[in-house]
Amino acid sequence: MASSMTPLQRNVAFAVCLATVVLAVLDMQIVSAATVPIVRDLDPVHGVDRIPWLISAYSLAATAALPLYGKLCDVLGTKRVFLAAVAVFLVGSGLCGAAQNMDSIIAFRAIQGIGGGGLMSVTLVVMAELMAAAGKQGSSGGNMGGLIAGAGMALGPVVGGTLADHANWRWIFYINLPLGIAVLIAGGYTLRLPRQTVARRIDFPGAALVAAFASALLLVTEWGGTDYAWSSTTILGLIGAAALLLALFLWRQATAPEPILPLSLFKHPVLGGSFAVQLLLGTALTGSIVYLLMYLQLARGIAATQASLYLIPMAIGMAVIGLASARLARRGWTARTFVVSGTATATIALALLATSGTGTSLWLVRGEMLLLGLGFGQLLGQLILLAQETAPSHQLGVATTSTRFFQTLGSALGTAFFGTVLARVYEAQVPGSTTSAIAHLEGTARTEAVRGFVTATHWVFLCAAGAMALALLLSALLPKQPDPARSESQQQPTGTVPAKSR
Repeated sequence: MASSMTPLQRNVAFAVCLATVVLAVLDMQIVSAATVPIVRDLDPVHGVDRIPWLISAYSLAATAALPLYGKLCDVLGTKRVFLAAVAVFLVGSGLCGAAQNMDSIIAFRAIQGIGGGGLMSVTLVVMAELMAAAGKQGSSGGNMGGLIAGAGMALGPVVGGTLADHANWRWIFYINLPLGIAVLIAGGYTLRLPRQTVARRIDFPGAALVAAFASALLLVTEWGGTDYAWSSTTILGLIGAAALLLALFLWRQATAPEPILPLSLFKHPVLGGSFAVQLLLGTALTGSIVYLLMYLQLARGIAATQASLYLIPMAIGMAVIGLASARLARRGWTARTFVVSGTATATIALALLATSGTGTSLWLVRGEMLLLGLGFGQLLGQLILLAQETAPSHQLGVATTSTRFFQTLGSALGTAFFGTVLARVYEAQVPGSTTSAIAHLEGTARTEAVRGFVTATHWVFLCAAGAMALALLLSALLPKQPDPARSESQQQPTGTVPAKSR
C-alpha cells in the first residue's frame, strides 16, 4: 500500500499529482483564448457558430464523467483509475491537435473531457491517500492543489493566447503530450496505493442517469437566452428532461445496492454542508471571472488579451494564501476555519467589485481581484479536504468527485443565472438593445449603453456576493470539528479484506 512507498517515491508521486492538476486546469481555460485561430484554420466560413460547442464539449463530457470516476476509485483502486484518466486525456489531446475540421475537433474535445473529468478529482483522491499513508494532515496538499488550480484558472487564457499568437494553435493540445507521458511513467512506477480486493458492483444505470441529467442541465445554461429563448420548446423540454432525469437518478440511488452517489452522504452535516458551499462557490466564481472580463472589454475598452492579464492579481492572491496556508494550519487553522475565512473574504471582494463604474481606478480593480484570490485560494482545496476528512474511507473517491461535481454544476447554474440578470437589467436600462451591440455604437448611444451595462454588472456582482454570503452562513453552521476517528465499520464495507499494494 501507500505506506510501503519510500520517501523519494512519495515526493515524486506528489510532483506527479501537481503536474496533473496543471494539465487539468489549463485545459479548462486555455482553448477559450485560441478559438479565433482555430476557427480561421478549420472553418473560416461557418466555424464561429460552432465556438460554443468547441468550448462546452469538454466541460459537458468532464462533468458527466465525474460521478463515475469517484465510484471507480472506490471499487477498482485509485491508481488504476488515475492512470486510465490520464491516458484518455492524452489520446483526446493528440486527436484535437491533429483535427482537420470543426466536427472532429468538437468530438475529440469531448474525448479529452472524459479524461479531463478524472484528472483533477482523481488526483485529489491520490493526494489524500498519499498524505494519509505518510501520517500527515492533508492541509498542505489540499492548499497546494488549490493554489495550482487557481493559478491555472487565471493564467490559462494568457498561455492559450500566447501559444496561438506566437506558435500554432495545435500546440495548445500537443503541449499536453510530453508532460502527460511523464506523468504516466512516473505515476506507474512510484504510486503504491490501496486497492479493493473483493468484487463490488458499479451502478452503471445510475452513472448514465446522472450524466444525462448533467448534460441536459448544462445545455440549458449554454443555450438558454442565447441560441433559444427561455420560453422556447427546446429549453422547456430540456428543463423537463433534466427534472425527470434527476428524479429517476435519486430513485435509483435510493434503491441500488451499490449507488454511485450514496444519498447517505447528504445526511452528514459536514458533507452535505460542504457540497452546498461548493455549489455556491462555483456559482460565484463564474460571476467574478466571466463578467469581470466583460466589464473590462465593454465598459473600459480593454482588448481581450489585455483583459485576461487582470486575472493575474487573483492568481497572485491564491499563490500568497497557498504558501501561507501550511503555516496557518500549524497554528491551528482547520479546514473549516479556512472555509469560513475564505467565504468571508470573497464576499467582501465581490461586494467591492459591485461598486465598479466607468471611472473606477483600474488599480483598484486589480486590488479587488487580489482580495478575491485570497478568498478563493482558501476555498478551492479546503472544501475537498473537509469532505475527505469526514467521508468514510471506502467512500473517499465518491466524496471527492461529488464535491467537484457540485462546483461544476454551480458554475453552469451561475452562467445561466448571471446571464439572465445581465440581460434583463441591461434591457431595462437600454430598451431595444443588446450587450452585443455595444462594441459597434458611437457617441451618445455608446455612452448610454455603457452606463446601462455597468449597472447590469453591478447587479451581477451583487448577486455573486449574495451567493458567497449564503456560503459564509452555511460555513459558519458547519460543525466546528470533523467527526471523530472513523470506526472500523466505516472504513471497510462488509465483505472486504485488507487492501493490498499494487
